[in-house]
Amino acid sequence: MLTIFLAIAPVFALILMGYGLRRGGIPSTEFWNLNDRLVYWVLMPALFFAKISAADLSGGLGDYALLLYAGFFAAIFCGWLFGRRVPAPQASSLLQGSARFNTFIGLAIAEAVFGTKGLQIAVLGSALLVPVVNITVVTLMTRQLGGGGKSILRGLIRNPLILSIFAGVLFNLAGLNEVPVLHEIARILGSAALPIMLLCVGANLKLRGLSGSVQIIGLSMLGKFLINPIAVILAAWFLGPDPLTLQIALIFAALPTGVASYTLAREMRGDAPLMAAIITTQTLLSFVTLPLTLLIGQAVLSLN
Repeated sequence: MLTIFLAIAPVFALILMGYGLRRGGIPSTEFWNLNDRLVYWVLMPALFFAKISAADLSGGLGDYALLLYAGFFAAIFCGWLFGRRVPAPQASSLLQGSARFNTFIGLAIAEAVFGTKGLQIAVLGSALLVPVVNITVVTLMTRQLGGGGKSILRGLIRNPLILSIFAGVLFNLAGLNEVPVLHEIARILGSAALPIMLLCVGANLKLRGLSGSVQIIGLSMLGKFLINPIAVILAAWFLGPDPLTLQIALIFAALPTGVASYTLAREMRGDAPLMAAIITTQTLLSFVTLPLTLLIGQAVLSLN
């Protein structure tokens, strides 16, 4: 437990540093907003493209995908089921809080705990999850809230993370290997993505003025931190995956909801303040739940 916590501690230290810098006005709110856009449009797509285009896609992804999808679909079903008894705007935030995840924290933790190999597997996990998660969540939210579906779907088509994933897969399947200059640029940009994004995650936390139903926040954490990991562990009992693959899948299962959920809630006229409360609460709670989930994963592997 201590070893896992010490490996993860620098990741959360950067998040807290980002929060402290933003609270101190260093350098400005506009700076953090611009950094968000830089990571989203340039740095993270570069990281995805560099890793996926050079990854080994020849085998082993089937079981990995089943682990990831078992957790995601179990969690999103629970979020949808719990949300049937609350008004649509709150239900949409509950849905996102139950099933979406912060990709950037996941990649950083995978690298911190399991090194370069862990980061490579986590990037592949993102490639498997990001398109499916975004399309599924947007479709269900459109049904809950009504309207806005076409514009949001157009946004998905232009999503730089999804586009970079598809570009990396195409390069990989085409056997182009590493293109001189292009891949070096992508690697250099990608190496800057994780530390900057962790600072931005912290800068976006809002501890004051949180509003929202305590019950809905609690239900979102039930789906995110309990249902999702349990579904992954149950799937692992049947599949018998590689130990590292299971641990990376559990990282994704226990990640807090991503900050992009707030933007989507606002654009689709959901309950954005409630979404902000869910994001902040889950991010803070994940300081404890992520190490515990990885420890449980180790216990499962020892029993298997």
